[in-house]
Amino acid sequence: MNTIRITKEFTFEMAHALSEYRGKCYNVHGHSYGLEVTVKGKPLRAEGVEEAGMVMDFSILKQIVNEAIIQPFDHAFVIHHSDRRFTYLPKATKMVIVNYQPTCECMIIDFAERLQKLFPEGVALHRLMLRETATSYAEWYAEDNKSVQEI
Repeated sequence: MNTIRITKEFTFEMAHALSEYRGKCYNVHGHSYGLEVTVKGKPLRAEGVEEAGMVMDFSILKQIVNEAIIQPFDHAFVIHHSDRRFTYLPKATKMVIVNYQPTCECMIIDFAERLQKLFPEGVALHRLMLRETATSYAEWYAEDNKSVQEI
């Protein structure tokens, strides 16, 4: 049977500040992010099963991504744990404190790590694309990130 890739698109709003950067992005600023999540697998071959003919139900993919990525990051302020400029913010501020510089590149690595272990058996994360602006994005591909043991 053929291997098929399916993709679901998501959007979320997020602010961040780059603590070590000396350009405009040092300051607090936000983006309307676009996230594409592509998984691959073989369509299920089973009679009388709701997901027959599907790699996975798009609603399940949506649920996984919403819980792992969208809910924590949407309308949040994301900063590196060592950035002390924002310790005064009120407790009501939705903050995500990460152990990396919250660039598009580092965030997509984090997102891949969060998602890889959540898909059902036979379904694998293939690609992520995180769009930060209309003209700027980062991509993550599973084939580029295989460990030495998998090669």
